[in-house]
Amino acid sequence: MPRIILHADMDAFFAAVEVRERPELRGQPVVVGSPPDQRGVVAASSYEARRYGIHSAMPSREAGRRCPHAVFLPPNMPLYSRVSQQILTIFERFTPLVEPVSVDEAFLDVTGAQRLFGDGAAIAARLKAAVKAETQLTVSVGVAPNKFLAKLASDLHKPDGLTVVPTEPAAICRFLAPLPVGKIWGVGKVSEGVLTRAGFSTIGDLQRATPAHLARLLGHDAAAHLFALAHGDDTRTVDVTWDEKSISREHTFLEDCSAVALMESTLGDLVEDVGRRLRKAGKYAGLAKLKLRWKDFTTLTRQLPLTPPRCDDYSLRAAALKLFAAEKLLAPVRLIGFGVGRLTLQADGQLNLFEAAGKPERVEAVSRTVDTIRKKYGSAAILSASAKQAPPAPRKAPLLAHKRVRLGASVKADRA
Repeated sequence: MPRIILHADMDAFFAAVEVRERPELRGQPVVVGSPPDQRGVVAASSYEARRYGIHSAMPSREAGRRCPHAVFLPPNMPLYSRVSQQILTIFERFTPLVEPVSVDEAFLDVTGAQRLFGDGAAIAARLKAAVKAETQLTVSVGVAPNKFLAKLASDLHKPDGLTVVPTEPAAICRFLAPLPVGKIWGVGKVSEGVLTRAGFSTIGDLQRATPAHLARLLGHDAAAHLFALAHGDDTRTVDVTWDEKSISREHTFLEDCSAVALMESTLGDLVEDVGRRLRKAGKYAGLAKLKLRWKDFTTLTRQLPLTPPRCDDYSLRAAALKLFAAEKLLAPVRLIGFGVGRLTLQADGQLNLFEAAGKPERVEAVSRTVDTIRKKYGSAAILSASAKQAPPAPRKAPLLAHKRVRLGASVKADRA
């Protein structure tokens, strides 16, 4: 029996939740994100706003220019998280095999649920109806024999769509053939441009290509991956042990910042927030990451291994400042970010001499105590050293040059 995989993707989730909470906004262009008179990005937009070309990750000022009468609302993540949990609970009524991908989408393996609820299309219809009845929100669902096809299908008829992919290999190829190559998972703007210039504009073009030809364009591994997906082959299973792979936080300055002390202070605040979330998740980080972005959106990222993995603010702050100090700034900074990766459930590894002398378990305990106090008495109950400092005057010395790196494709809503 072929697997039956659903990909459920909530429609304009953040904006839809806001409209549900404020019915008077129904039918209006709604943008969730920074105000249009400030620097920042669009986190989500209603379909009415999208008609003006507004999309996630767009600078809010550009969104305001495109649609001056749009309603801008600040994100309410606690609310979105509660609604997301409610939706996941609905999904789990149909199958225990649910893999959340983000706050607004998930994969479901319903192969074993067909005797109870019908075939894949019937299950998808019942799931959509349950979500609509209990949350007043719509979800688009793709039904397919694997994850790649299900995710692709869920995006084809938004909003409130239900798309069923055939299960026979020949029929799958016919289904995929007319779609643009950019629909394939992992094909970003750069690789799409390479393929288009080589004459591959549709997935059907890739199906007729040879792996050797694709390998000359993209390399052996990428070509093999692309050739398999072009024929609808994907062996990944729904992973019920899915967990957050990284934690990060960013800050966009209202005006480009050249004050090094202010950037260090802001970085310290970001570290504290990332550290708190890391400890709340019961995780340790094996990698620290710094992000800097300039006015022209050129972005630099640097990372530093943490051995053994750590979760205390002291270690994270030291790593962040070390990464920042190593960079010679070319121009005032638009955005600064800090994140951690390689998350584990325990701090495996051997401590070096200095860490052993510093009693890392003690600094971790201090960080957890600070979390508890702030949770009970508020974030202002204990201030970090950076929070107590007054913003310094802008640095007058000329900024030094350094080599910058322009990144390729980024994650969703990551361009500030």
